[in-house]
Amino acid sequence: MCHLLLPKDDIHRIKYFTALVDPRPSDPDQRVRQETYLRALATIPNLSTFFGFFLTHEVTMSRVGGGYAQVIKTEEKGSDVNLATQLLVDAYHDDYEIAVIVSNDSDLLMPIQVVTDEFIKPVGLLNPQRYPSHALLPHVAFIKQIRLGVLAKSQFPLTLQDRRGSFSKPASW
Repeated sequence: MCHLLLPKDDIHRIKYFTALVDPRPSDPDQRVRQETYLRALATIPNLSTFFGFFLTHEVTMSRVGGGYAQVIKTEEKGSDVNLATQLLVDAYHDDYEIAVIVSNDSDLLMPIQVVTDEFIKPVGLLNPQRYPSHALLPHVAFIKQIRLGVLAKSQFPLTLQDRRGSFSKPASW
């Protein structure tokens, strides 16, 4: 995907930020699918993965039409902070000419501002959502929409090979 959206750029390094899911009873294979995807990502030579975690707890929320319900709320924790930290540390070490972030999360506004204002390094966005964040727009060098055609061309093949052997894309992806 990065090569398709940034064809004139030399991609030095890709850093992927995620958290390992805890499978729900309604989807017991969720973690297996994620681990297969992470294994596929590991076949990309210049990619490294950074992990946050999920925090799950019961909360009371209001219901449509009135009243309240107890629900299980799951939040990803640490991925934004890990991304922001790596963005700043890499800028400090002068490890890139331009950083490109695949996100539209306005929580990244402050680290983007620090990188562009203090380290005088441009930041671009590859936007996975329909509309770009208005908070981020004034602070990025460019924004490119990730379109469905690019996503379709960016899929891994059905079967991949790594040092552990051959493995296949799960049917339910």
